[in-house]
Amino acid sequence: MPSAIIPIFYAISDDFAPYAAVSIKSLTSNADSNNHYQVIILHQGLSNQTKASLSALSTPNVEVSFKALTQSLSAIQNQHQNFLRADFFTLTIFYRLFIADMFPQFEKAIYIDSDTVIPGNLANLYELPLANNLIGAAPDHSIEHVPPMVDYITNALGLPANEYINSGVLLLNLTKLREEHFSQRFLRLLQTYQFDCIAPDQDYLNTMCHGRIRYLDEAWDAMPKDPQYAPVKNPQLIHYNLFYKPWYFDHIMYGHYFWQYADQTSYKDMLHQQLNDYTTAQRNADRAKLTTLMTKAGQLPDTPTTFKKVAATGVPIRV
Repeated sequence: MPSAIIPIFYAISDDFAPYAAVSIKSLTSNADSNNHYQVIILHQGLSNQTKASLSALSTPNVEVSFKALTQSLSAIQNQHQNFLRADFFTLTIFYRLFIADMFPQFEKAIYIDSDTVIPGNLANLYELPLANNLIGAAPDHSIEHVPPMVDYITNALGLPANEYINSGVLLLNLTKLREEHFSQRFLRLLQTYQFDCIAPDQDYLNTMCHGRIRYLDEAWDAMPKDPQYAPVKNPQLIHYNLFYKPWYFDHIMYGHYFWQYADQTSYKDMLHQQLNDYTTAQRNADRAKLTTLMTKAGQLPDTPTTFKKVAATGVPIRV
């Protein structure tokens, strides 16, 4: 049965508006006319220009709206572990953890990072049953070939590396998340232990939801890999994770999907100029960030407070 409303959440600042526009354009291009998609953009302040450009992407069955976050986020402000991917600070990485509480009218929803394109129909993702699971997400197979990340996941998070999920695409069981008081449990852990993390919200989701995750097919979170690995056939949703973005690097796996939709947005000239202007020094700096991230991953299992060590004392981490 077609769903009356499919809620789809993004969380962005003005800086990420061009990439969100490409993602939303791809969503509308592949939406099923039998469904209604409600795109809700979470933010802490967007310019009128950004709102206008994203609102213009609405179609008869895809509505784009905005939700300013006004509830207190003081518990997660100014914490050092909020430095996403080792080098930049943004509260938006935590917004997805509060969606269940902020939108009690929805039983289920999709969350998507803005650095994505969607060649498939999101209704097919939304209609997957979650049963008693808290979330649906795809395992991050790319880390299985990276020894420092395997060590981090196994010995800092206390999880099997092949069950570590990427949180950039989530199918959320909002009813179960509310029933389990998930956000309150998260804030209590965050405030009490202040775990140092590689990917803060992602690591909390992995450790807290483990055992109650529906593992999605990789086609719903296809991420660029090194050239020696084969791309996913017929990807339904592509996620340009970490540092290698098609607007900064040429010849990224799945990059042609991005430009297919970018060229249909009002940001197309800006995005092409951004790629042309990105320097070799900047690209080398991005590669260095990945090295820094791996160094940190190798060190964290030896720190005194990890998810695995806290769980070993009897503290309940999993929901």
